[in-house]
Amino acid sequence: MLELAGIIIFGILAQWVAWRFKIPAILPLILIGLLVGPIAAEFLTDDGSKYIEPIWNGTKGLFPGDGLYYFVSLAISIILFEGGLTLKRNEIRNVGPVITKLITLGSAVTFFGAGVLAHYIFELRWDLAFLFSGLIIVTGPTVITPILRNIPLKKDVSAVLKWEGILIDPIGALVAVLVFEFISVGGDSGFTKTALIEFGKILLFGTSFGFTFAHALAFVINKKWIPHYLLNVVSLSTVLLVFVESEIFAHESGLLAVVVMGMVLGNGKLKNLKELLYFKESLSVLLISILFILLAANINMSDLMLLYTWKTGLLFGLVVFIIRPLAVFLSTYKSNLKTKEKLFISWVGPRGIVAAGIASLFGSKLLKDGVEGAEYITPLVFMVVLGTVLLNATTARMFAKMVGVFLKNSDGILIVGASKASRLIANYLQEFGKRVVLIDSNKMFVENANKEGLEAFEFNIYDDDLTDNIELNDIGFLIAMTGSDAVNEYALKNLSKEFGEHGAFRLATADEVKNKNFENQNLFLSPKDDYINLSEAIRDYPEIHEIQINSLEEYQTTLEKIHNQIESVPLFAITKDQNIYLLSEFEAKELSYEKTKVVYVGDKV
Repeated sequence: MLELAGIIIFGILAQWVAWRFKIPAILPLILIGLLVGPIAAEFLTDDGSKYIEPIWNGTKGLFPGDGLYYFVSLAISIILFEGGLTLKRNEIRNVGPVITKLITLGSAVTFFGAGVLAHYIFELRWDLAFLFSGLIIVTGPTVITPILRNIPLKKDVSAVLKWEGILIDPIGALVAVLVFEFISVGGDSGFTKTALIEFGKILLFGTSFGFTFAHALAFVINKKWIPHYLLNVVSLSTVLLVFVESEIFAHESGLLAVVVMGMVLGNGKLKNLKELLYFKESLSVLLISILFILLAANINMSDLMLLYTWKTGLLFGLVVFIIRPLAVFLSTYKSNLKTKEKLFISWVGPRGIVAAGIASLFGSKLLKDGVEGAEYITPLVFMVVLGTVLLNATTARMFAKMVGVFLKNSDGILIVGASKASRLIANYLQEFGKRVVLIDSNKMFVENANKEGLEAFEFNIYDDDLTDNIELNDIGFLIAMTGSDAVNEYALKNLSKEFGEHGAFRLATADEVKNKNFENQNLFLSPKDDYINLSEAIRDYPEIHEIQINSLEEYQTTLEKIHNQIESVPLFAITKDQNIYLLSEFEAKELSYEKTKVVYVGDKV
């Protein structure tokens, strides 16, 4: 009882430390696991026992026999399902082919390259060397996401790393399983045919089970056949059912099934997706905390001492600095990504829970079967996991600045509110070349925005998860333009620091318009125009117009004409060098009026 409680307490403590110091949680989790496991056995206890003993003598400990294997498998399935829920098709409009090549061609380069290195550096048997390389194919989303949250990047770069991290997990697991089966059957000549059959079965049952159960679950949720208080637990049990059923029909197809299930649900019309994501995210945090401590504690000091050689550093260096960049550059050949972006993607390749979990399982199984050299598998993989996480967590931000992908000028625009007025203005800004993201708690508004080709998300600004969205790292301007003065005020107060680096603005309140308050410097429109004025103008005249002027007198005359027109509202000024400004900004900067355009919405002047 004390051990189980200790794992949860230490795990959540590690998660808090990771949040506080903005590092991937895997780092403190593994260090705690090593401390209560092999380090405690070697230095802290008199009888050489560990504080936490996952498996002891095969039949004792917290998870005797195959208990740890089953627990890790089910936990990873839930974690990958949660990751699949976050994958949105609209994130990869520009980089879909790159991601496809990374998880296919890139995986092949890593598999063969790292396998050859492990064979010649550590003199592992070819089959064990390729088991090691299969295990380190994966890059973990649980460690990439915290790193990317702290670095402002272009959306395409963060999307590539996020999607690769989630989609490559089942691929790496599949490759590792095939190599493990090859070792288990002794590498006979009939294995190739068997492997191809197994590969086909995994793809067939994994995708079909995931796709079918996703639609079935979405159907029963949307029909409200499940009471609200049972929604989360029914979804959890369905994920476990899909994983287990898929495993029964094709061994190791379960991971693929749950990722497919998550992706289908995440991109479908599930009414309670937000609530489901919250629950699964909380559960994933708890499971990750438990898993990493357990797996690190399960390592023995004798395993760690195997790594106390120059060969370890050589293998790590070649995998990180040669194999990973080679895989990335081959996969991104002739893509739209720039060289500096390819370099950054090459640098950020931390391994995560799937690599550590499956390595621990397969390593212990092969040791139990007496396979020569199997003692190297688990510690070598853990070395790569811990080393890549430590390297990327400490240097990713610095490296982003060094190669020039760190966005010094985050010029993306976040608009709070996706009403018709917001959508019309967002379309104009998007056509002007700006990245615009709309958020709204009104699902219909968000759906209409997406239909118009705009990037829009259903978010409640009172929720904390908006600031955790790595796809919003390039946002530098915030515009709050909902119909609620309170919501607009709250957005500026609480989101300006994160998303309003270069400016945060809101619509004038009803009181400001009534009292003709001209002092507020954070107004998006003039103090004469509030949400009602803007909405009425766009309702009757949903068009944006431009008038070119060349002098201060023309500027003042034009604004006077627009204001005199009952249903017209001035928006922006565009200078001759094609820079766009709010009118208040334009006036404050005292810029040239020559060949400037005044942009307004509503009835044509």
